[in-house]
Parts: sequence; C-alpha cells; structure tokens
Amino acid sequence: MIKTTNLKKVFRTEEIETTALNSVSLEVSEGEYVAIMGPSGCGKSTLLNILGLLDSPTDGEYHLLGEEVSDYSERQRSRLRKSNIGFVFQSFNLIDELTIYENIELPLLYQNIPSSQRKGRVDEVLAEFGLTPRKNHFPQQLSGGQQQRTAVARAVVSRPKLILADEPTGNLDSTHGYDVMRSLTSLNDGGTTIVMVTHSPTYAGYAKRLVHLFDGDIVNEGVRPQARA
Repeated sequence: MIKTTNLKKVFRTEEIETTALNSVSLEVSEGEYVAIMGPSGCGKSTLLNILGLLDSPTDGEYHLLGEEVSDYSERQRSRLRKSNIGFVFQSFNLIDELTIYENIELPLLYQNIPSSQRKGRVDEVLAEFGLTPRKNHFPQQLSGGQQQRTAVARAVVSRPKLILADEPTGNLDSTHGYDVMRSLTSLNDGGTTIVMVTHSPTYAGYAKRLVHLFDGDIVNEGVRPQARA
C-alpha cells in the first residue's frame, strides 16, 4: 500500500537549511498496523504529513496504492486523500460551530455522497463509537475522550483504506487513551491499514510493527514481540 524510497524532506529559510527526513525507505502492506516512534524533532510528523499527502518530499519516491505520487499537484493529492485516507490528530481538529453529527458527516459532503447514504453511514459510526446520545452536541460540550472518539469516527466514516494517526492519545488521560487505542485496534482487525505516530511505548504495543526514527533516519524496525493488549 505504501512504499517510500530514499524519501527526503528539507526545510529552507534565507539563513538556515534543516533536514527533517534523510533517505527514508519504508514499506507498509495493506492491513498492517505500524507505530512510528522517536524523540521530538526526529521527523515523525513530517513523515506522516508526506504519507497523508499533506506535504511533498524534497527528493525520493513515494508510491501510494500503486501510484507514484511524490510529484503530484495539490489537486491530485486532494483527490487521492479524499477517497483513501482518514486522519486522526492529537488536537482533535473538530469544528466548534458544527455538531458532532455534522463534524462526522463532513468528509462525506466533500465526496458528494448522497444525503440518504450520508445519514446511514453517520448513524452507523455514531453507534459504533457510542456517540449517538451526543450527536446534537457541539465539541466543547464533550469530554476529551468523546472529542477524540468523534475525530476517529470522522476519520473512518468515508471507509478509507488508510488511517494516519498523529499522537491520537496525546491530550487524553489513560482511560480515554485506551478507549481510542481499542477503537483503532478494532478498525485494524477489520482490515484498515493504520500508521500511528506515538511517544508512548505502551500504546505502540498495540501495533503489529514498530519503526524508530532518529534525526530523520529509520534506525530500527521490526515486528512487535508481544501480543497486543
């Protein structure tokens, strides 16, 4: 599903050049659950942004679903994102002016899904994530855990092939963090490919494979030796 070859990302200003990724080669197969770990500033979020077509590499190749996408225009990246990728962010990124129902429905509106189909899909994920009683509430009326479950529901409502999660438990207490991890595990068990950035070794243990980044390079990767919680 994902294959990067010698992927490089350099950020430049008038005075300084910073290499965020240095010749990263990575493969993720369909149905995998991969956790990416490393210290702050090592390139984890930069890599995730490129994998999610939110940014382009400076050099190297990126194949997504068999397409070489490293040189795609924003319009081409947007087309591929909308129909194939769901995002879960640490800061939730919910729209305060929209209800929980409307936040979850938003990706389907972008895809021009008919109203009757939208309602069925939104109602389905609301029930799956235990949010039906809150569907007419606004994000600020929910707990942090409920907001993050809403963000996960929004990410999966369009039935993407790939979920990219950037520190999805970073703003949650342990109880709500485990709830989100169980949701991601359930999605992976159903066949969804997941790539997750996390600082937590405990939450990384939910993944099937662990990739360590350091100073923009992959320094270690392998299958998790223990069973998932």
